[in-house]
Amino acid sequence: MRRFSLIFTLCLVALAADAQDFVLKAGTKVTVYMPPVNEPVASTALQMLAGDMETVLGVEIVPVKKEKKAQVVAVLDDCLPREGFRLYVEKGRLIIRGADAHGLAYGLLEVSRLMGVSPWEWWADCLPTRETAVRLPQGFTSQQSPAIAYRGIFINDEDWGILPWSGGVIGSETNERIFQLMLRLRANYYWPSMHEVSTPFFTIEGNREMAHKYGIYVGGSHCEPMGTSPAKEWKMRGVGDYNYVTNKENVQKFWAERLDEVKGQDMVYTIGMRGVHDGSMQGVKTKEEKLYYLQQVIDDQRAMLAAHVNPDVTQIPQVFVPYKEVLDIYHAGLKVPADVTLMWTDDNYGYIRHFPDSIERSRRGGNGLYYHISYWGRPHDYLWLGTFLPDLMRQQLTEAYRLGIRQMWILNVGDIKPAEYQVEDFLNMAWEGVEKYDEQTALRLFLEREFGDTLADTLSSIVTENYCLAFDRKPEHMGGTRVEESDRQYWNTFRPIDGWSREDVAQRVVAYQRLSDAVEALEGQVPEHRKDAYFQLVKYPVQAAAQMNFKFLVPERSAEAYDSIVALTHIYNSGPVWMSHPKWKGIMDMAPRKLAVFGKVEEPLIYPEAKPETILFESDTWLSVRLGEERTFTFESAASEVDAEIRLLPNHPVVGDRLTFSVSVDGGEPQVFDYQTYDRSEEWKQNVLRNYALRRMTLPLSSSPQNRSQGAGGLHTLTFKALTEGVYLRRISISR
Repeated sequence: MRRFSLIFTLCLVALAADAQDFVLKAGTKVTVYMPPVNEPVASTALQMLAGDMETVLGVEIVPVKKEKKAQVVAVLDDCLPREGFRLYVEKGRLIIRGADAHGLAYGLLEVSRLMGVSPWEWWADCLPTRETAVRLPQGFTSQQSPAIAYRGIFINDEDWGILPWSGGVIGSETNERIFQLMLRLRANYYWPSMHEVSTPFFTIEGNREMAHKYGIYVGGSHCEPMGTSPAKEWKMRGVGDYNYVTNKENVQKFWAERLDEVKGQDMVYTIGMRGVHDGSMQGVKTKEEKLYYLQQVIDDQRAMLAAHVNPDVTQIPQVFVPYKEVLDIYHAGLKVPADVTLMWTDDNYGYIRHFPDSIERSRRGGNGLYYHISYWGRPHDYLWLGTFLPDLMRQQLTEAYRLGIRQMWILNVGDIKPAEYQVEDFLNMAWEGVEKYDEQTALRLFLEREFGDTLADTLSSIVTENYCLAFDRKPEHMGGTRVEESDRQYWNTFRPIDGWSREDVAQRVVAYQRLSDAVEALEGQVPEHRKDAYFQLVKYPVQAAAQMNFKFLVPERSAEAYDSIVALTHIYNSGPVWMSHPKWKGIMDMAPRKLAVFGKVEEPLIYPEAKPETILFESDTWLSVRLGEERTFTFESAASEVDAEIRLLPNHPVVGDRLTFSVSVDGGEPQVFDYQTYDRSEEWKQNVLRNYALRRMTLPLSSSPQNRSQGAGGLHTLTFKALTEGVYLRRISISR
């Protein structure tokens, strides 16, 4: 991202061009030489670049057959890393060298970026600015290659957004728009939508061809093996139960038909098996049975891939996803072939459940990651507003990258909108690597690109605070309700948020009001051609989140806040006009799954007064405390003991299976605490809804304080120590 900012500045400098500079002037023609390339993605990217040049400059691309006659030269160079490119200016010409067809495509579309074309030019109406000229100076160069081999997105929980917007079928027209976005974001790996309401990807005419045109590797989620989509497809052509124990022959036939159908397609085959739709494997009950039959499934699938795709099965890209209960089966001794990528997952709320050990890191197939910024399920969905905290994603991806998860990254993006920034952020990290990635710089550059330098700092502060407020409690979780619990009536009843006081509520309301007012006031400074983009990327997410909080926290404004959400959502779905009808009609549902939390609040929620306490440490995010590191805090108290409350990031262990820390006062005996959670325990549910783990303790104070403050009690020290790797502190407070 830092590289992009520098290059973008160079491009738009309005200076007299040196004779050796590369210059594009409005209304002219530019000659381009690109020899034939086997894969169509390069010519697809050239067509997209031609459209961008026409939009920005009114420039027409003219192909030529001789390199020496071309102003732009695009050629292959097998000395570059896979999918990498080198872009440079030499004697007034722009040279683009790509390692392969993908690298050439990314290099061509880097030129679009240099002209100021946003990857979101279509998907968020970030309309390009018309320029009179674009210039790159002699000596300019940019060389890039991906940090992660397979980088992609998963369209999921599509029932209330992208599916109705697409007219009920996510076909080749919609997929082409998705693939254009992916190509601009340098992504190459796609999991299509897979709910029962969706027509399976490979059963729709034109989808396969569209993926090939854009150089997209098609795969499938953890419950979609061998290129199939059982949730809908098994009912269409399966026979009997989707049960490998009792109906093995028909299940294998179901898989084999797809393998024959997609021969020659760029694929990443998911292996393994779960239930028809995101449930446990059918026909098995005990852990021993699950292990035995899942091992049989994998062994049989490998034989099928060798028979139907490539006799050398080790040359076929494959991935195994130990998601939910499958992780326990893997740990019980499942043998996954060494050439298969192990794709680890988060717990659906952004906390990665398993990091590879040294043996797993050494595997030929490498390691991958399946990550969520949108989720349907327990303890509560978050499908609406795209408020996932980018800092948390960066922190978890940095840990993943450091520990060798570098082969495949795929992001559950829901309906893409309104999580545009997180989608780009994830794919930028997958392209660039994360060692030196600065989240705050990345966000500012995103906003600068879309809305200009003048607004970028202010908007960055607003958007960051909006994410931080949602980290404390997502808008979808404001009602204190839950899903998929046995007592539905109880969990559909609104209740105050645990641990919040009237003072907390008042501060939150003030903060949201300030943000809402600010985005309203700034709208007038947004260039006219970016006002639709501003509404989608800033105004709707911030103001809808604000109104959701007002609905629950300000009784006298609750009804008005509900109506405001309705009105904002109507505006979203009503514009902009595109081909004589609203472009985004049906894309934004203010009540996905029609859950209770999205309804009106009939009774006010009563919050208690704040308890007296002293805060020793607090962050909006967290403080990393390395293994063995101590952090010391001082406080005053005349009591013989105090109650302490420790809040920590509710992540999972980085090494081993424990997360522990100790606390001591005045050099006394440390108390040790473990806060790792397992599966979907009650504690885990509370943790992910509030984004902190909690431990409370009573600490005896020394009867001989180190010193005394005049007119006060004794001065004491509290020492916090990390006993395992992966401890992140959010807050320490004491009372009494």
